[in-house]
Amino acid sequence: MEDPAASGAGSQPANGNGNGNGGGNGGSKGKQAAPKGRETFRSQRRESEGSVDCPTLEFEYGDADGHAAELSELYSYTENPEFTTNRRCFEEDFKTQVQGREWLELEEDAQKTYVMGLLDRLEVVSRERRLKVARAVLYLAQGTFGECDSEVDALHWSRYNCFLLYQMGTFSAFLELLHMEIDNSQACSSALRKPAISIADSTELRVLLSVMYLMVENIRLERETDSCGWRTARETFRTELSFSMHNEEPFALLLFSMVTKFCSGLAPHFPIKKVLLLLWKVVMQLLTKQDSLDIYNERDLFKTEEPTTEEEEESAGDGERTLDGELDLLEQDPLVPPPPSQAPISAEQVAFPKGLPWAPKVRQKDIEHFLELSRNKFIGFTLGQDTDTLVGLPRPIHESVKTLKQHKYISIADVQIKNEEELEKCPMSLGEEVVPETPCEILYQGMLYSLPQYMIALLKILLAAAPTSKAKTDSINILADVLPEEMPITVLQSMKLGIDVNRHKEIIVKSISALLLLLLKHFKLNHIYQFEYVSQHLVFANCIPLILKFFNQNILSYITAKNSISVLDYPCCTIQDLPELTTESLEAGENSQFCWRNLFSCINLLRLLNKLTKWKHSRTMMLVVFKSAPILKRALKVKQAMLQLYVLKLLKIQTKYLGRQWRKSNMKTMSAIYQKVRHRMNDDWAYGNDIDARPWDFQAEECTLRANIEAFNSRRYDRPQDSEFSPVDNCLQSVLGQRLDLPEDFHYSYEIWLEREVFSQPICWEELLQNH
Repeated sequence: MEDPAASGAGSQPANGNGNGNGGGNGGSKGKQAAPKGRETFRSQRRESEGSVDCPTLEFEYGDADGHAAELSELYSYTENPEFTTNRRCFEEDFKTQVQGREWLELEEDAQKTYVMGLLDRLEVVSRERRLKVARAVLYLAQGTFGECDSEVDALHWSRYNCFLLYQMGTFSAFLELLHMEIDNSQACSSALRKPAISIADSTELRVLLSVMYLMVENIRLERETDSCGWRTARETFRTELSFSMHNEEPFALLLFSMVTKFCSGLAPHFPIKKVLLLLWKVVMQLLTKQDSLDIYNERDLFKTEEPTTEEEEESAGDGERTLDGELDLLEQDPLVPPPPSQAPISAEQVAFPKGLPWAPKVRQKDIEHFLELSRNKFIGFTLGQDTDTLVGLPRPIHESVKTLKQHKYISIADVQIKNEEELEKCPMSLGEEVVPETPCEILYQGMLYSLPQYMIALLKILLAAAPTSKAKTDSINILADVLPEEMPITVLQSMKLGIDVNRHKEIIVKSISALLLLLLKHFKLNHIYQFEYVSQHLVFANCIPLILKFFNQNILSYITAKNSISVLDYPCCTIQDLPELTTESLEAGENSQFCWRNLFSCINLLRLLNKLTKWKHSRTMMLVVFKSAPILKRALKVKQAMLQLYVLKLLKIQTKYLGRQWRKSNMKTMSAIYQKVRHRMNDDWAYGNDIDARPWDFQAEECTLRANIEAFNSRRYDRPQDSEFSPVDNCLQSVLGQRLDLPEDFHYSYEIWLEREVFSQPICWEELLQNH
């Protein structure tokens, strides 16, 4: 398996307190003469908590950013001159077809007639003429901004035109053109021969991908004012993207193949940022029906009657719940607020909370473990998985077991694993499993056999785009669709290009992190072993050290970075006359206190890390080995509730391995974990007494999981024609009487075959009899 993050997060000495072997000294520095006694402890405590003057960030997490922001990130600032080119191509073509009128003045029927003519003119041999027509279509998808007075108008007409283009069959036409460009060996060989690839090498691909992205993003956006025709078109479009059309692979798999082809070095000119953004939005469009916690809860038929024990699914439960008022998790607020002082309130009227603001959950394994310890202590033997027989145990143990069973929670994953075990044991009696053809299931079937390559390719690009990565000769070039043909010659142009390159990398990180999280979330919803298959290949490809390496930087600086030039963003740059750029205007950027996409990326990567390590002790030990505790603690300086919640979750699962000294010098973090993270009822998270936390079974844990995944994939997706369970005909007359279909030309060569294979072969009958 390839190694996208070979250097790992543990290769660099991490500043800060806490280390993997529990011997962290809370950030003591070198051989300085340390003060004694209480002063030593106070200095360690101060450095351990590491306070930074960072305001609370008013951040609202969602599936994606605002509509205008998502459209603007499609274009790099180097592409801005092409807006004018697209407009010119459209106006030249429009004047030849419609005299004396503008696009917005036409009736809908006239607009449809013109679009049909555009699609007809796409089917020409000349690449130049085809590119001009494609640019005219792109100008329509961009909202015919030349006829608009404001950014709102441009976005409105962009959405209107995209629905119109889709209804006229534009997406299918551009899909055929995209197939042609991907298979264009001349462009690939030309790019491979060039010493430096620029934006000019991917012009046709960028135009095609831009049109398709604008259509996907505009159609995906749901609004209450949408007409019935638009709602129907959205559902039809989702169906088209889900299923293969004209015996071809689904569109998402075509984009995945572009990613792997780019990473293999066979197509270095592919505009990888546009490919990744389009892939993310296509997968989101496919799975958006299931993308809510409410639907997840409706499908989870195995929940207990307890209303407060909702599934602790990081994908939505923790993410959408956030925390009260987006407060800093490390603020020591009292759990019980003081009553208002206007009027005296009697003790009977005050409703004090009974404890932590969530209900604890208990697994079946937790009850079995508790009973095993109790039986060994009081009666000297155990009864295996029997949780009902309580003979010989004292009354308090009975009460404890009753309380545990009241909070018992059986997740849908546990039920799926149990069903899978039964199907493996009794394949004949239980029959063949009926698998519903959902979009998620179809996507997994298509990705199954190439999934390891897809995951490695995505992680390679993520590594190349990470701000902590150093430029290496063997790393892939992800800047092919941002570098201009002529490199900048002035300081101002260099500054603009530098901002554009950093912005380009941030958008790539955002799209990959969101895509991976989306895949894991919905594969887990579909079947637990599909989720485990993707997770295991991410772990094998060193995803865990790669994410830790990403966070081994000044996260506060990354989140507050201003790598954007607002006057050059779409659609602002198409409506207003561009002012002359100066150093001050470049450095000004946005007035926001944080960068939305960077904070979004950080939260996604933390959620990804949580999903990979939850209930996996071998992977938790990887966090310890790579010394993630100080890296994660530095991320707590960002005062954003959701980000801090996932950091605390990651610290909680490894606390028992970090040693007493680490816990002693990080008591504020321990308190925050206790207050803000949901716990199991008998959760022994702070000490190493968990029966599953023994270090000697870590290798076996992954091997068992891999064997179960392979058995699941083999049973459900590898269906050979000659199965060992198929019935056998033992009747000689029946077998000899079966009609055998022979090739049409068999009777011409039958006599030659008989002579060669039968008559000319000597048969030693004595030897044949002796062998029998």
